[in-house]
Amino acid sequence: MKTFLQSKLLQGIIISNVIVLIIIWLNNWLHSEKDGILVFSEFVILPFLMGVISAWFWRNLNLKSKLLIWYSILNGLLAILLSYIFLGEGTICLIIVSPLIFAFVITGAFIGKTMFRKNNQTLNVSIVSILLVIFTVDSISDHHYRNMVSDEMIVKAAPEKIWKNVVAFEKIKQADTYWLFKAGMPSPMQTTVTAYKKGAGRKCIFSNGYVFDEKIVTFDVNKNLTFDITGQPKDPEIMGHIDIERGQFLLKDNGDGTTTLVGNSWYSLKVFPIWYYDLWAESITRNVHLRVMHHIKELSEKN
Repeated sequence: MKTFLQSKLLQGIIISNVIVLIIIWLNNWLHSEKDGILVFSEFVILPFLMGVISAWFWRNLNLKSKLLIWYSILNGLLAILLSYIFLGEGTICLIIVSPLIFAFVITGAFIGKTMFRKNNQTLNVSIVSILLVIFTVDSISDHHYRNMVSDEMIVKAAPEKIWKNVVAFEKIKQADTYWLFKAGMPSPMQTTVTAYKKGAGRKCIFSNGYVFDEKIVTFDVNKNLTFDITGQPKDPEIMGHIDIERGQFLLKDNGDGTTTLVGNSWYSLKVFPIWYYDLWAESITRNVHLRVMHHIKELSEKN
């Protein structure tokens, strides 16, 4: 009996993962022109389908809710491990995606348990068919999303004293405080510039040596520095799923010896669902802003 139980549990976990991995591989092969876009279905429908498939193998085991959740978590952990090995996803990316995977694998397992307990084959086939239709439609649909994040900070210095530190700044020595930076995500460290004028090249260097190549498109001294991102690193982490398109620093003289420093960034997101991933994208962008802006503030307020 114990051997039978273990066999069915393993079948539910392994076979559900293999089926979904094959679906992802086929989808990527059929839609290779998507250029790294990861759609809603890959993080919602497929984990849900994994849970349903595993529930079919576990249908006669009479698993209590706590055990169903526990085995679903193991199922999700294997999915994350396989994503790391076969799909080339990075650690930070997997940390971000893991709540979605766990949530929908567990949901699928509970719904699957109900489906197969009623033994209504027509209903069961209909639900699985609907999931596959949603996945197919979502995979072939266009996915475009752009957003802008803005942050501001009061600096106790005049714009003319701040400006040089906005255009380029020496290496940041402060320790990272944002938890994703501490977990290994690259953080901004230094900015260099080829010339102090419009059209000049600019580089934003991150902690692991990643470099964002930039071109200054607005150089309004003491007021507006705007730059387009002309090249960015590609890696398995979040930077492989987001395109930073433009950055901007604005200086607003408050007339009392202080300046309002505004940092803006425009980006396009290549992972869906937006309602989930844009929360992470905004948080990461904001913490990049604040790390750089705090450094500019510190440099400008010296002496």
